[in-house]
Amino acid sequence: MTKVYPNAGFSGSDANSAPPAKVLVGVKRETVLTVWKKSLLFNCNGFTVFDGKGDLVFRVDNYMEGNKGEILLMDATGKPLLTIRRKKISLGDCWLVYEGETLVNPRFSVRKSVNILNSKCLAYVSNGNSNSRNNSMYEIEGSYSQRCCGVYDDKRRLVAEIKRKEAVGGVAFGTDVFRLVVQPENIRTDFAMALVILLDQMFGSSRRSST
Repeated sequence: MTKVYPNAGFSGSDANSAPPAKVLVGVKRETVLTVWKKSLLFNCNGFTVFDGKGDLVFRVDNYMEGNKGEILLMDATGKPLLTIRRKKISLGDCWLVYEGETLVNPRFSVRKSVNILNSKCLAYVSNGNSNSRNNSMYEIEGSYSQRCCGVYDDKRRLVAEIKRKEAVGGVAFGTDVFRLVVQPENIRTDFAMALVILLDQMFGSSRRSST
């Protein structure tokens, strides 16, 4: 496979000196990240995310296929940023996202769309523990399997995108390597990455059906 980035020299017990995710959150311009659906730890499933300089900014090392367990989004040094858990008592595919490792007062919930009248909508994001579509903060549209998705706020502004990564040196990247483009003034960068993780849970290759 084409080398994703040259600065990803990270071993299982080593901490990278790249800036933590909070540096990205405060930047008031477009942030372009490269997402690799692969853990840098041996024998683990996960995600590895690089910034435009090739530095590690996000990690997911405990990614579980299917719907079992918790998913922890960390910064480059291994600091927990968000905990993602499937909502146990819920109709449909619904997930809660918490700050850090706390499991109280979720920041937002994400529900898979089952609206047959709007086939473009993949999922919608609500404040806190709300499941009401009327309380939607963001809607996600497009095709995750094609790595072509947009996240829109309640004013229909595009706040984040998932896009295919261009081929390098004539060798194309597969769907396991793609871009996440974020407008940090409208959505936190770690929140946008959490949405990527949840789209993979809802529509990724581990699921029987994908969009």
